[in-house]
Amino acid sequence: MTRCGGGVSIAQHAMKHIPALLACLFVICDQSLAADASAPKLHRLDAQTAQGLQALFKFTGELLPLVSGHRGGPDKGFPENCIPTFERTLQRTFAMLEIDPRYTKDGAIVVFHDATLERTSTGKGKVTDFTLAELKQLRLKDTEGNVTEFQMPTLDESLEWARGKTVLVLDQKDVPVAVRVKKIEEHKAEGHAMLIVNTFKDAQACHAANPNVMMEVMIPNRAKAAEFDALGIPWRNVVAFVGHVPPEDKGLYELIHAKGAHCMIGTSRNLDRQFIRREIADLKLLETGYRAFLQRGADLIETDIPAHLGPMLYGTTPVPASKRKFFLAP
Repeated sequence: MTRCGGGVSIAQHAMKHIPALLACLFVICDQSLAADASAPKLHRLDAQTAQGLQALFKFTGELLPLVSGHRGGPDKGFPENCIPTFERTLQRTFAMLEIDPRYTKDGAIVVFHDATLERTSTGKGKVTDFTLAELKQLRLKDTEGNVTEFQMPTLDESLEWARGKTVLVLDQKDVPVAVRVKKIEEHKAEGHAMLIVNTFKDAQACHAANPNVMMEVMIPNRAKAAEFDALGIPWRNVVAFVGHVPPEDKGLYELIHAKGAHCMIGTSRNLDRQFIRREIADLKLLETGYRAFLQRGADLIETDIPAHLGPMLYGTTPVPASKRKFFLAP
Protein backbone atom coordinates (compact mmCIF):
# COMPACT_ATOMS: atom_id res chain seq x y z
CA MET A 1 0.00 0.00 0.00
CA THR A 2 1.29 3.45 -0.89
CA ARG A 3 2.11 5.52 2.20
CA CYS A 4 2.45 9.20 3.00
CA GLY A 5 5.17 10.55 5.27
CA GLY A 6 5.08 9.11 8.83
CA GLY A 7 3.81 5.73 7.65
CA VAL A 8 0.17 6.78 7.13
CA SER A 9 -1.53 5.32 4.06
CA ILE A 10 -3.05 7.62 1.40
CA ALA A 11 -6.46 6.11 2.17
CA GLN A 12 -6.09 6.83 5.89
CA HIS A 13 -4.90 10.37 5.12
CA ALA A 14 -7.91 10.97 2.87
CA MET A 15 -10.32 9.59 5.51
CA LYS A 16 -9.07 12.18 8.01
CA HIS A 17 -10.06 14.99 5.62
CA ILE A 18 -13.49 13.69 4.53
CA PRO A 19 -15.45 15.68 7.16
CA ALA A 20 -13.79 18.91 6.06
CA LEU A 21 -14.39 18.09 2.40
CA LEU A 22 -18.05 17.31 3.08
CA ALA A 23 -18.44 20.55 5.02
CA CYS A 24 -16.96 22.40 2.07
CA LEU A 25 -19.36 20.73 -0.34
CA PHE A 26 -22.35 21.59 1.87
CA VAL A 27 -21.28 25.24 1.92
CA ILE A 28 -20.96 25.28 -1.89
CA CYS A 29 -24.37 23.62 -2.30
CA ASP A 30 -25.97 26.01 0.18
CA GLN A 31 -24.50 28.98 -1.66
CA SER A 32 -25.72 27.60 -5.00
CA LEU A 33 -29.23 27.03 -3.63
CA ALA A 34 -29.27 30.50 -2.11
CA ALA A 35 -28.26 31.98 -5.49
CA ASP A 36 -31.02 30.01 -7.20
CA ALA A 37 -33.54 31.13 -4.59
CA SER A 38 -32.61 34.78 -5.04
CA ALA A 39 -32.69 34.63 -8.86
CA PRO A 40 -35.89 36.12 -10.30
CA LYS A 41 -38.46 33.61 -11.50
CA LEU A 42 -39.07 34.56 -15.11
CA HIS A 43 -41.49 33.64 -17.86
CA ARG A 44 -38.83 32.52 -20.32
CA LEU A 45 -38.93 32.33 -24.09
CA ASP A 46 -36.22 30.05 -25.42
CA ALA A 47 -36.20 29.41 -29.16
CA GLN A 48 -32.48 28.46 -29.01
CA THR A 49 -31.80 28.67 -32.75
CA ALA A 50 -32.76 30.75 -35.77
CA GLN A 51 -34.96 27.91 -36.94
CA GLY A 52 -36.56 27.75 -33.49
CA LEU A 53 -37.32 31.46 -33.61
CA GLN A 54 -38.90 31.06 -37.03
CA ALA A 55 -41.01 28.18 -35.69
CA LEU A 56 -42.06 30.26 -32.67
CA PHE A 57 -43.37 33.01 -34.93
CA LYS A 58 -44.89 30.76 -37.59
CA PHE A 59 -48.62 31.43 -37.83
CA THR A 60 -50.62 28.31 -36.99
CA GLY A 61 -54.01 29.86 -36.21
CA GLU A 62 -53.49 29.31 -32.48
CA LEU A 63 -53.49 32.16 -29.97
CA LEU A 64 -49.95 33.13 -28.98
CA PRO A 65 -50.03 34.28 -25.32
CA LEU A 66 -47.22 36.78 -25.72
CA VAL A 67 -46.82 40.57 -25.72
CA SER A 68 -43.98 42.80 -26.93
CA GLY A 69 -42.65 45.20 -24.31
CA HIS A 70 -41.98 48.60 -25.92
CA ARG A 71 -38.62 49.85 -24.56
CA GLY A 72 -38.73 46.87 -22.21
CA GLY A 73 -41.91 47.88 -20.39
CA PRO A 74 -40.96 50.79 -18.07
CA ASP A 75 -42.99 51.66 -14.98
CA LYS A 76 -42.67 53.48 -11.67
CA GLY A 77 -39.24 52.60 -10.25
CA PHE A 78 -38.21 50.86 -13.47
CA PRO A 79 -36.66 52.90 -16.33
CA GLU A 80 -37.07 52.12 -20.00
CA ASN A 81 -34.28 50.20 -21.80
CA CYS A 82 -32.94 48.74 -18.56
CA ILE A 83 -32.16 45.10 -17.68
CA PRO A 84 -33.86 45.15 -14.24
CA THR A 85 -36.96 46.45 -16.04
CA PHE A 86 -36.71 43.61 -18.55
CA GLU A 87 -36.61 41.14 -15.67
CA ARG A 88 -39.60 42.76 -13.96
CA THR A 89 -41.61 42.39 -17.17
CA LEU A 90 -40.67 38.72 -17.50
CA GLN A 91 -41.55 38.05 -13.87
CA ARG A 92 -45.14 38.88 -14.78
CA THR A 93 -45.67 37.64 -18.33
CA PHE A 94 -44.19 36.07 -21.43
CA ALA A 95 -42.83 38.92 -23.52
CA MET A 96 -40.49 39.82 -26.31
CA LEU A 97 -38.73 43.14 -25.63
CA GLU A 98 -38.20 46.04 -28.04
CA ILE A 99 -35.02 48.03 -27.27
CA ASP A 100 -33.12 50.98 -28.73
CA PRO A 101 -29.39 50.75 -29.61
CA ARG A 102 -27.37 53.97 -29.87
CA TYR A 103 -23.71 54.78 -30.48
CA THR A 104 -21.46 56.35 -27.85
CA LYS A 105 -18.64 58.80 -28.57
CA ASP A 106 -16.06 55.99 -28.52
CA GLY A 107 -18.00 53.64 -30.79
CA ALA A 108 -19.65 51.41 -28.20
CA ILE A 109 -23.39 50.75 -28.43
CA VAL A 110 -25.66 51.41 -25.47
CA VAL A 111 -29.39 50.77 -25.13
CA PHE A 112 -31.09 54.16 -24.82
CA HIS A 113 -34.08 55.61 -26.66
CA ASP A 114 -33.53 59.36 -26.99
CA ALA A 115 -30.69 61.06 -28.82
CA THR A 116 -30.28 63.26 -25.72
CA LEU A 117 -29.84 62.25 -22.10
CA GLU A 118 -32.07 64.54 -20.06
CA ARG A 119 -35.46 62.81 -20.15
CA THR A 120 -34.46 59.37 -18.89
CA SER A 121 -31.05 59.81 -17.22
CA THR A 122 -29.10 62.11 -14.93
CA GLY A 123 -26.97 63.29 -17.86
CA LYS A 124 -27.25 66.33 -20.12
CA GLY A 125 -26.44 66.56 -23.81
CA LYS A 126 -26.22 64.09 -26.67
CA VAL A 127 -25.49 60.40 -26.11
CA THR A 128 -22.89 60.55 -28.87
CA ASP A 129 -20.92 63.25 -27.02
CA PHE A 130 -19.99 60.86 -24.20
CA THR A 131 -17.83 57.75 -23.91
CA LEU A 132 -19.20 54.49 -22.59
CA ALA A 133 -17.28 54.96 -19.32
CA GLU A 134 -18.85 58.40 -18.88
CA LEU A 135 -22.35 57.13 -19.65
CA LYS A 136 -21.94 54.32 -17.13
CA GLN A 137 -21.53 56.96 -14.40
CA LEU A 138 -25.09 58.16 -15.03
CA ARG A 139 -28.23 56.79 -13.44
CA LEU A 140 -31.53 56.15 -15.21
CA LYS A 141 -34.87 57.82 -14.44
CA ASP A 142 -38.18 55.99 -14.23
CA THR A 143 -41.46 56.91 -15.92
CA GLU A 144 -42.14 59.60 -13.31
CA GLY A 145 -38.70 61.19 -13.62
CA ASN A 146 -37.37 59.69 -10.40
CA VAL A 147 -33.67 58.80 -10.35
CA THR A 148 -33.00 55.09 -9.79
CA GLU A 149 -29.85 53.15 -9.01
CA PHE A 150 -29.80 51.59 -12.48
CA GLN A 151 -27.27 52.19 -15.28
CA MET A 152 -27.84 52.10 -19.02
CA PRO A 153 -26.81 48.72 -20.43
CA THR A 154 -24.75 48.10 -23.53
CA LEU A 155 -26.18 46.18 -26.45
CA ASP A 156 -23.60 43.46 -25.76
CA GLU A 157 -24.79 43.11 -22.15
CA SER A 158 -28.41 43.01 -23.25
CA LEU A 159 -27.86 40.33 -25.90
CA GLU A 160 -26.01 38.11 -23.44
CA TRP A 161 -28.61 38.63 -20.71
CA ALA A 162 -31.48 37.75 -23.07
CA ARG A 163 -30.19 34.28 -24.01
CA GLY A 164 -32.71 31.68 -22.88
CA LYS A 165 -35.02 34.36 -21.46
CA THR A 166 -36.67 36.37 -24.24
CA VAL A 167 -36.48 37.73 -27.78
CA LEU A 168 -34.93 41.18 -28.16
CA VAL A 169 -36.25 43.37 -30.98
CA LEU A 170 -33.52 45.83 -31.98
CA ASP A 171 -34.81 49.16 -33.24
CA GLN A 172 -32.58 51.20 -35.53
CA LYS A 173 -31.99 54.70 -34.09
CA ASP A 174 -28.44 55.53 -35.29
CA VAL A 175 -27.15 51.94 -35.58
CA PRO A 176 -27.52 50.68 -39.18
CA VAL A 177 -28.72 47.26 -40.28
CA ALA A 178 -25.25 45.85 -41.02
CA VAL A 179 -23.95 46.68 -37.54
CA ARG A 180 -26.98 45.24 -35.76
CA VAL A 181 -26.73 42.04 -37.81
CA LYS A 182 -23.04 41.80 -36.93
CA LYS A 183 -23.83 42.17 -33.23
CA ILE A 184 -26.36 39.36 -33.44
CA GLU A 185 -23.74 37.20 -35.16
CA GLU A 186 -21.05 38.06 -32.58
CA HIS A 187 -23.31 36.85 -29.79
CA LYS A 188 -24.73 33.91 -31.76
CA ALA A 189 -28.11 35.48 -31.01
CA GLU A 190 -30.05 34.49 -34.14
CA GLY A 191 -32.34 32.48 -31.83
CA HIS A 192 -33.12 35.34 -29.45
CA ALA A 193 -32.81 38.64 -31.31
CA MET A 194 -34.38 40.22 -34.38
CA LEU A 195 -34.26 43.59 -36.14
CA ILE A 196 -36.77 46.33 -36.81
CA VAL A 197 -36.21 47.47 -40.38
CA ASN A 198 -37.56 50.82 -41.51
CA THR A 199 -37.69 50.15 -45.26
CA PHE A 200 -37.92 47.22 -47.64
CA LYS A 201 -34.41 48.17 -48.80
CA ASP A 202 -33.20 47.59 -45.25
CA ALA A 203 -35.08 44.28 -45.18
CA GLN A 204 -33.19 43.19 -48.31
CA ALA A 205 -29.88 44.29 -46.77
CA CYS A 206 -30.59 42.35 -43.59
CA HIS A 207 -31.56 39.18 -45.44
CA ALA A 208 -28.51 39.43 -47.72
CA ALA A 209 -26.19 39.87 -44.73
CA ASN A 210 -27.63 36.93 -42.80
CA PRO A 211 -30.68 34.98 -44.05
CA ASN A 212 -31.19 33.54 -40.56
CA VAL A 213 -31.95 36.88 -38.91
CA MET A 214 -35.64 37.59 -38.35
CA MET A 215 -37.14 41.04 -38.86
CA GLU A 216 -40.10 43.12 -37.80
CA VAL A 217 -41.27 44.79 -41.01
CA MET A 218 -43.91 47.51 -41.44
CA ILE A 219 -46.65 46.13 -43.71
CA PRO A 220 -49.70 48.38 -43.17
CA ASN A 221 -51.83 47.44 -46.19
CA ARG A 222 -52.31 44.86 -48.94
CA ALA A 223 -50.34 46.88 -51.49
CA LYS A 224 -47.30 46.88 -49.21
CA ALA A 225 -47.79 43.16 -48.53
CA ALA A 226 -47.66 42.49 -52.29
CA GLU A 227 -44.61 44.72 -52.64
CA PHE A 228 -42.83 42.86 -49.86
CA ASP A 229 -43.81 39.49 -51.29
CA ALA A 230 -42.19 40.45 -54.60
CA LEU A 231 -38.82 40.91 -52.85
CA GLY A 232 -38.44 37.16 -52.42
CA ILE A 233 -37.61 37.35 -48.71
CA PRO A 234 -39.18 34.31 -47.02
CA TRP A 235 -42.17 35.20 -44.85
CA ARG A 236 -40.77 32.87 -42.19
CA ASN A 237 -38.22 35.63 -41.52
CA VAL A 238 -40.90 38.18 -40.74
CA VAL A 239 -43.25 39.49 -38.10
CA ALA A 240 -45.49 41.98 -39.91
CA PHE A 241 -46.10 45.22 -38.01
CA VAL A 242 -49.40 46.44 -39.40
CA GLY A 243 -49.65 49.75 -37.56
CA HIS A 244 -50.21 51.78 -34.40
CA VAL A 245 -53.77 52.27 -35.59
CA PRO A 246 -54.74 48.68 -36.38
CA PRO A 247 -56.10 48.39 -39.93
CA GLU A 248 -59.75 47.51 -40.27
CA ASP A 249 -59.08 45.57 -43.47
CA LYS A 250 -59.48 41.95 -42.40
CA GLY A 251 -58.13 40.90 -45.79
CA LEU A 252 -54.69 42.24 -44.81
CA TYR A 253 -54.50 40.01 -41.74
CA GLU A 254 -55.75 37.03 -43.74
CA LEU A 255 -53.15 37.62 -46.47
CA ILE A 256 -50.28 37.80 -43.97
CA HIS A 257 -51.57 34.75 -42.11
CA ALA A 258 -51.80 32.81 -45.37
CA LYS A 259 -48.08 33.53 -45.85
CA GLY A 260 -47.38 31.97 -42.44
CA ALA A 261 -46.52 35.17 -40.58
CA HIS A 262 -47.95 36.87 -37.49
CA CYS A 263 -49.41 40.37 -37.41
CA MET A 264 -48.27 42.83 -34.73
CA ILE A 265 -50.01 46.05 -33.73
CA GLY A 266 -48.88 48.85 -31.42
CA THR A 267 -51.06 50.22 -28.63
CA SER A 268 -48.57 52.67 -27.08
CA ARG A 269 -50.27 55.59 -28.85
CA ASN A 270 -53.86 54.75 -27.98
CA LEU A 271 -55.12 52.23 -25.40
CA ASP A 272 -51.90 52.22 -23.35
CA ARG A 273 -52.15 55.98 -22.83
CA GLN A 274 -55.71 55.58 -21.61
CA PHE A 275 -54.50 52.94 -19.15
CA ILE A 276 -51.51 54.96 -17.92
CA ARG A 277 -53.49 58.20 -17.53
CA ARG A 278 -56.47 56.36 -16.02
CA GLU A 279 -58.67 57.95 -18.66
CA ILE A 280 -60.83 54.82 -18.53
CA ALA A 281 -61.34 53.67 -14.96
CA ASP A 282 -63.06 50.42 -15.91
CA LEU A 283 -60.26 47.92 -16.66
CA LYS A 284 -62.80 45.51 -18.14
CA LEU A 285 -63.70 48.14 -20.72
CA LEU A 286 -60.03 48.62 -21.57
CA GLU A 287 -59.54 44.87 -21.81
CA THR A 288 -62.44 44.74 -24.26
CA GLY A 289 -60.62 47.31 -26.40
CA TYR A 290 -57.43 45.25 -26.53
CA ARG A 291 -59.36 42.07 -27.29
CA ALA A 292 -61.17 43.82 -30.11
CA PHE A 293 -57.81 44.39 -31.80
CA LEU A 294 -57.01 40.68 -31.45
CA GLN A 295 -60.42 39.74 -32.82
CA ARG A 296 -59.80 41.99 -35.81
CA GLY A 297 -56.86 39.76 -36.76
CA ALA A 298 -53.82 40.94 -34.78
CA ASP A 299 -51.69 38.28 -33.11
CA LEU A 300 -49.12 40.28 -31.13
CA ILE A 301 -49.42 43.58 -29.27
CA GLU A 302 -46.46 45.89 -28.77
CA THR A 303 -47.28 47.76 -25.58
CA ASP A 304 -45.85 50.21 -23.05
CA ILE A 305 -47.49 48.20 -20.27
CA PRO A 306 -46.51 44.55 -20.85
CA ALA A 307 -46.38 43.74 -17.12
CA HIS A 308 -50.05 44.75 -16.85
CA LEU A 309 -51.38 43.76 -20.26
CA GLY A 310 -49.82 40.29 -20.43
CA PRO A 311 -51.56 38.99 -17.28
CA MET A 312 -54.78 40.84 -18.20
CA LEU A 313 -55.05 39.17 -21.61
CA TYR A 314 -53.27 35.87 -21.10
CA GLY A 315 -53.22 35.08 -17.37
CA THR A 316 -55.19 31.87 -17.83
CA THR A 317 -54.44 31.22 -21.52
CA PRO A 318 -52.60 27.96 -22.17
CA VAL A 319 -49.64 27.95 -24.54
CA PRO A 320 -50.60 26.06 -27.73
CA ALA A 321 -49.11 22.59 -27.95
CA SER A 322 -47.18 23.41 -31.11
CA LYS A 323 -45.30 26.23 -29.30
CA ARG A 324 -45.06 24.79 -25.78
CA LYS A 325 -41.42 23.84 -25.98
CA PHE A 326 -40.44 27.52 -26.41
CA PHE A 327 -42.32 28.74 -23.33
CA LEU A 328 -40.80 28.02 -19.91
CA ALA A 329 -43.05 29.04 -17.04
CA PRO A 330 -41.56 30.15 -13.68
